[in-house]
Amino acid sequence: MSMQLSSWAIRRPIPTIVLFLVLAIAGWTSFLGLPINANPRVDFPVVTVAVPQVGAAPTELEHAVTLRVERAVSGLAGIRHITSTVADGISITTVEFQLGIDPGRAANDIRDAIAQIRADLPQTIEEPIITRVDIEGGAILNYAVSTQALGLVDVSWFVDDVVSRELLSVPGVQKVQRLGGVEREVRVALRADRLEALGLGADQVNAQLLRANANVPGGRATLAGAEQSIRALGSAASVQALGATPIALPDGRWTRLDDIAVLRDGAGEARTRARLDGQEVVGFAVFRAKGSSDTRVAQGVEHALEQLRRQHADVDIQLVSSSVAYTLASYDAAIMTLVEGAALTVLVVFLFLRSWRATLVAAIALPLSILPAFAVMAWFGYTLNSITLLALTLVIGILVDDAIVEIENIERHLDMGKRPYRAALDASDAIGFAVVAITATIVAVFLPVSFIGGFVGQYFAPFGVTVSAAVLASLLVARLVTPLMAAYLLAPKPPAGQRQEAGHATGLLGRYLRMLDWALRHRRKSLALAAAFLAASLALAPLLPSGFMPVSDLSLSRVDVFFPPGTPLSQTDGKLDEMAARLRQRPEVRAVFTTAGGEDASGATDVANGQLLIRLVPADQRELSQKAFEHAVRPLLDAFPDTRYAFRGDSAARDVSIILAGADADALSRAAHALERDMRALPGLANVQVKEPLPRPELLIRPRADEAARAGVTAASIGTVARIATVGDTNANSARFNFADRQVPVRVLLPALEQGDLQALGNLRVSTDSGATVALRSVADIGYGSGPARIERSARLRRISVDADLSGTTLGTALEAIDALPALRELPAGVRRIEYGDAEYMREMFEKFSVAMTFGVLMVYAVLILLFRDFLQPLTILTSLPLAIGGAVGGLLLYGAAIDLPVVIGLLMLMGIVTKNSILMVEFVIEKRRHGMARHEALMQSGAERARPIIMTTIAMVAGMVPALLSTGADAGFRAPMAVAVIGGLITSTLLSLIFVPVVFSYMDDLRNWLAPRLARLTSVTQRDRDEEEA
Repeated sequence: MSMQLSSWAIRRPIPTIVLFLVLAIAGWTSFLGLPINANPRVDFPVVTVAVPQVGAAPTELEHAVTLRVERAVSGLAGIRHITSTVADGISITTVEFQLGIDPGRAANDIRDAIAQIRADLPQTIEEPIITRVDIEGGAILNYAVSTQALGLVDVSWFVDDVVSRELLSVPGVQKVQRLGGVEREVRVALRADRLEALGLGADQVNAQLLRANANVPGGRATLAGAEQSIRALGSAASVQALGATPIALPDGRWTRLDDIAVLRDGAGEARTRARLDGQEVVGFAVFRAKGSSDTRVAQGVEHALEQLRRQHADVDIQLVSSSVAYTLASYDAAIMTLVEGAALTVLVVFLFLRSWRATLVAAIALPLSILPAFAVMAWFGYTLNSITLLALTLVIGILVDDAIVEIENIERHLDMGKRPYRAALDASDAIGFAVVAITATIVAVFLPVSFIGGFVGQYFAPFGVTVSAAVLASLLVARLVTPLMAAYLLAPKPPAGQRQEAGHATGLLGRYLRMLDWALRHRRKSLALAAAFLAASLALAPLLPSGFMPVSDLSLSRVDVFFPPGTPLSQTDGKLDEMAARLRQRPEVRAVFTTAGGEDASGATDVANGQLLIRLVPADQRELSQKAFEHAVRPLLDAFPDTRYAFRGDSAARDVSIILAGADADALSRAAHALERDMRALPGLANVQVKEPLPRPELLIRPRADEAARAGVTAASIGTVARIATVGDTNANSARFNFADRQVPVRVLLPALEQGDLQALGNLRVSTDSGATVALRSVADIGYGSGPARIERSARLRRISVDADLSGTTLGTALEAIDALPALRELPAGVRRIEYGDAEYMREMFEKFSVAMTFGVLMVYAVLILLFRDFLQPLTILTSLPLAIGGAVGGLLLYGAAIDLPVVIGLLMLMGIVTKNSILMVEFVIEKRRHGMARHEALMQSGAERARPIIMTTIAMVAGMVPALLSTGADAGFRAPMAVAVIGGLITSTLLSLIFVPVVFSYMDDLRNWLAPRLARLTSVTQRDRDEEEA
């Protein structure tokens, strides 16, 4: 029936024209509305559980909170990973679920699990914060705010209030995070001498302030016929009024707050500091929501900020970095590559057909095939990203294949002297089966692969659906539009044209036919040559390095910097500023943004750590690539003593990260350092470091059990008074001061303790069971100790990672060498390796690739069986697959590319398109044999009549991919390796298929003749019965 579509379209052109007008309009509208992003959406449901406890050390938090939280959530269904980070005053557990789990349900399940253990958690913690992570990727925009008109506190509030409010109203903005700056607070600096003289504890002062300085609802009452609410207003109207708050003493007397403390409204303690090129600023980062468009979010943010700049002319809001710029550059480069590929494809068609009319008929297939694909992408919720644009770029040459086959056959009928209308009718019906078979094999590869799950499946799916949609649309175009246009646009040819064209093609065609004749007469030698080529291809394949993602030049380098635990913020900021000053002397550097302290990727804070955000000049304006620049500045960073650093990409991960986990911290540390020593000896690895919790100095208070018991003092009361006096109480237990535009915390502390005065710490008054107070030194000993500054956990075990940067090698090659190291092969008992990040995804990629290749070959075979109604000759068609291996492997070796995600996708694509040549030849031979032609003659005639369309379509496909191969724009490293693999495989498969497929056909035909009489004995149905039934 499908073979009659062309005749129907030629005789009834109006429905076809209307159909494709509708498809074109729908596709163009969809294209304009498609979001533009860097990568496909990979949506693992992620939920975090953050449990703050002010002043708590990581070790105490791990045992009291983290272990219980992990145990509570570990029994939930569908969990992929459980990781935890424990830092000063906070425990953060991240639960990553499998794809397909509903994020809302996952968050509710976590919430229920935490509610069940809430009573088991320490009473001094703040309420656990359970959050569903709706942010996709890292920050897409970073800005710096500076002004001479406002102080640091006011600039910080400007960002927290005005900027955040405006930007969070922009569609697609999920989070605005301030970098640097300080919080406003009312500081109550207690006088140690007055507290000691009055026998008053810091915790008692804090508790009385919380009770007195509060506005409390008092119910409602009906007065004068109207219902009115009742409020008790205890909040002070000013700082001076707060100072007049009466404080009860243990002996029953009273004193004023300002008699025992100095009150000040101002900046709180700085825990983070940001600088842009040495100038202190307040920065902010913008994160987009899942499913939103990078470019639309960036445009909306910039529009909102432009309004703020006009409203606040004295405030300078400067863009520091933008990943959207690279996304747009990559998009523009991909669109240009698409246009160039289309132009080259059309040029190739013109050079072969030498007719502007025929070229126009073929060229119209490009927009009519691509536009419906955009509509399908919109229906599936896909975006214009590196994968979908790559699919369209590489498929551009394939989209005219069906049209070329149709037109070439119509041209052949025109050469017979037929009128265009009759030639289109006869030729389209004759070639229809082959066109459908070619398209079916491509779709048979990609549509099933599109439903492979996992992380890698999220990349396969948009590629497969986009290619399948475009190819199916091209089939419709070839079956409906191409014959229709050919019938009404092509001009008739004089019979002499046939002889002239044939004479022109005699040279190359004659040589090919002589080679084919020799191969058919020396079949064993031909097969031996093919087997030798395949063996050589397979022998070369292990020489290819492997990786996960190609390296991109974002013109933006991120460096995480780690100073010794206990380093104060001022020193961290100073060292980062010195590093930035040295980096700015490099010609490749445009600006450096530093952040000391602040939140890291896990949400924890540490003032001993920081980050350098190095914005480079555009790639075409510098000699060194981003990777080469990072390698060049390592000596500069190595010059800073007691400093560790790590370059990272757009994510928070290092190039190589080997994670070890175990319950025994000592054994785990020994295993990690042994692995570090072995890894340092490997070529291709740089900056190998063990990332483990380093010890930091601590002040330890050890209650003397006898004295504490006699005085009625508990360890909990000692910890409470020490915490309040040094860092303040939890937010829930702290008083709040109401200003007109915000609530400001009232922080009670002893200034002497900020300076590390141990005598002042010993003089702290601790409450007893009777309500009196005693000096801390009378019931406890104070000394020095150490503990981990940070604890990392994975799979409910402590973890340590050994990280490294790649230098001149790929991830797969590095991991292969690391896997063979004795330190990793002989891990101590209780220590195991955990795969996480790119290493896990790369392993998954190759596993999925094996499944996809196997399943794809089986699907192609199944489709060919259905189309040809034969089990043997589809095997002939599949012989073109191994013939493509040598070209793909050889091309990648010559280009110096690794087998990574885009190359794997390209190999899958190659598997679908190389069967085209075999289908054209085999279908022709079968048809001729059905009409009584001898096998040898049919094979030779197949070569004579099918060589030209095969060469034409192959050159058109190659031409369409050449711009991707030669591209130098953004993301060229992503497109070029895939183009190399596909072009190389196409060339070898095409050239060898023209010779070896007929040879294999002859062997399969011999096998059929041998099997036919033997199988006939097993069935009562004869060939005559089938022929009569079909007739």
